[in-house]
Amino acid sequence: MNAGASDASLESLQARIGYQFQDPRLLSQALTHASAIGSDPHASNERLEFLGDRVLGLVISDELINRYPNTAEGGLAPRLNELVRRETCAAVAQEIDLGSALILAPSECGAGGRQKIAILADACEGLIGALYLDGGLEVAQAFIDRYWSERLATLEHAPQDAKTALQEWSQGKGLALPEYQVVSQCGPDHQPIFSVRVEVRGCDPCEGEGTSKRVAEQAAALALLVQERVWSPDDVL
Repeated sequence: MNAGASDASLESLQARIGYQFQDPRLLSQALTHASAIGSDPHASNERLEFLGDRVLGLVISDELINRYPNTAEGGLAPRLNELVRRETCAAVAQEIDLGSALILAPSECGAGGRQKIAILADACEGLIGALYLDGGLEVAQAFIDRYWSERLATLEHAPQDAKTALQEWSQGKGLALPEYQVVSQCGPDHQPIFSVRVEVRGCDPCEGEGTSKRVAEQAAALALLVQERVWSPDDVL
């Protein structure tokens, strides 16, 4: 048993995103969380999420190359990271009310799964993967253009690197350099999730998560900057 989406909610979602699936099974799979299936890894959205993550990265990278023809890789990479990170995908999922259409186990649904950032982000990437398989790159790109265009416009200036900012702040305060430690690693081999703790002597430690150690370190550094009021939460996209 699982807390699945009704045909009506699937139709409503397709109307919201402006695309009717030729193969509705792809849409259902994109919305199916691992908690709602048995032992069959092909029944959940994990494989579509894997694909959608790459499609999103390709489309955004191409857009950044075109928008900033004179910008070096060092200026493009932080923009890309901001636009494809989990929180951004989850925000898009919330815009299209993806949570209401998710297919979850009752236990996950009861635990607030429809509002969880990780689940929403994974489903958003799964949806992009499903759009790519159902309609090709043009269809996936149209979806990304629609929901990422304003976010692209806000990145006229590259986001400051959080690790660099934290190091500069700690040195300016006469404190020891930040120290990073991997706390845990979970998730499938093709898309692991790292949890990293950062410590600066005299400050409470903070943790961050990401799909690589580098991304998790950035998230931890950002959390500490916000905690110490060096950066405002409003500075975070």
